[in-house]
Amino acid sequence: MKARSLVVALSLFALAALPALAQDKPKDAPGMSNAEMEAMMKAMAPGEQQKKLARLAGDWTFTNKAWMAPGQPPMESTGTMHGEVLFGGRYVEHTWKGNMMGMPFEGRGTDGYDNIGKQYVSSWVDNMGTGIMHQTGTCDAAVKVCTYNGDVWDPMSGKKSSMKSVITWTDDNSFKNEMYGQGPDGKEMKMMEIVAKRK
Repeated sequence: MKARSLVVALSLFALAALPALAQDKPKDAPGMSNAEMEAMMKAMAPGEQQKKLARLAGDWTFTNKAWMAPGQPPMESTGTMHGEVLFGGRYVEHTWKGNMMGMPFEGRGTDGYDNIGKQYVSSWVDNMGTGIMHQTGTCDAAVKVCTYNGDVWDPMSGKKSSMKSVITWTDDNSFKNEMYGQGPDGKEMKMMEIVAKRK
């Protein structure tokens, strides 16, 4: 399907689907076959992966350790996090507040599972920068351990640097997020560890 035809089809689908969604019954959209309609409905429906991510919803407290260089003691801080599901359970948004390097810190992430791409996706923004970090990841079958990878801009070198996050759930009320990046020698080092517990 050509790009323009796809845009038109998606627009028609969106208009036709509004009353259909209200009744939980998909209706035929002009120019779309039943198979195409079913594929669209499947792509937009939240499933088990999204339900697992929804564990982040609620109010949390966390402790944070940050390492500036290998072999150095970490800087420690505490804070709170609030999470909530978006758009009928398709995504979960989490807002973090605390202190970092003696300054007020606030960050916000959005996590989801891309039904089409078959991968977990994440974005992150905070008041310590002006960029948006994007990561993609995989989880084990129980979604207890998830590993995300992406790139961030290094403010020191002005170049992109790889970043890895490993999230381990102890249970539905506690998890740990370990973040790894490139150290001064270019080798991977642990840069941050967050331990969160539900209030």
